[in-house]
Amino acid sequence: MTATKIGYARCSTDGQDLTAQKQALEKLGVTTDRIYTDQGLTGTSRARPGLDQAIAAVREGDTFVVPKLDRLARSVPDARAIADQLEAKGVKLALGASVYDPTDPIGKMFFNILATFAEFEADLIRMQTREGMAIARAKGKLRGKQPKLSNKQQKELCRMHGTGDYSISDLAEVFSVSRPTIYQTLNRNQT
Repeated sequence: MTATKIGYARCSTDGQDLTAQKQALEKLGVTTDRIYTDQGLTGTSRARPGLDQAIAAVREGDTFVVPKLDRLARSVPDARAIADQLEAKGVKLALGASVYDPTDPIGKMFFNILATFAEFEADLIRMQTREGMAIARAKGKLRGKQPKLSNKQQKELCRMHGTGDYSISDLAEVFSVSRPTIYQTLNRNQT
C-alpha cells in the first residue's frame, strides 16, 4: 500500500478563486484528482462537503495537505478536532511544506499557535464587518431588507384584506408574492 497525498482548498466566497491554492497543493505533490475543495463556505462552519470528502478519502499512512492552516479551520477547537480525527486514522497533516507531528511538543505548540492566529484573524474580520455595518447604518446606507411591496401596494393589500372578500392565498396571487409576505405586510400595517 502506497501513501497518498490528499489536498484540501477552501475559499469563503463564490467570487474568490481557488487556483492559487490548487497550484500550491500541486507543488506540494498532490495530484489534481486528489484535491478536494469548498467554495463559498467559511472556515468557521464545520459543514463543508469538500472537507468531509477529503477526510473520507484519506487512509492510514496518507498525508492530508492544506496550503495554510486557515484554509482548514478558523477556530482552535475545530483545528484541534480535525487534527485529532486525522491522527486517529493514522494520517499525517501537512500545513504547506511542514508536516505536523502531534507527538512532538514543539510541533503541537506551533500548530496551536497557528490555529490561534487563524481564529484571531476570523474574529477581526467579523469585528470589522460589524463596525462597517454600524457605520453604514448610522449614515442611513444600510437599511436591511426592503419590503417586497410599495407603501401604496401595502395599503391596498390591507384594504382588500379588510373587506373579507379575499383570502391570504388570493392576496398572494393578486400581488405576486408569497403567503408569508402577505402575513408580514398585514402584521406590519396593523393599527
